[in-house]
Amino acid sequence: MAWIKVIREGESTGRLRQLYDKYMEPNGIVDNILKIHSLNVKSLQTHYDLYAHLMRGRSELSRVQREMIAVVASAANHCRY
Repeated sequence: MAWIKVIREGESTGRLRQLYDKYMEPNGIVDNILKIHSLNVKSLQTHYDLYAHLMRGRSELSRVQREMIAVVASAANHCRY
């Protein structure tokens, strides 16, 4: 498993802190898939915006269908996340 340096929630400041607060889960943590972008705040925001557009933007597919595609793709790629 690769290791990527990240800035933890409690260590974040400025714009990163604002985004962490916005994207934080109810349990008080930010998903690792977002946290890996913590050293490049623009990348973090762009990643989230793309995800939000793909999952909630206009589409012929329902949200459930999109989620099912994501699950199947993750399983096919042996993604544990």
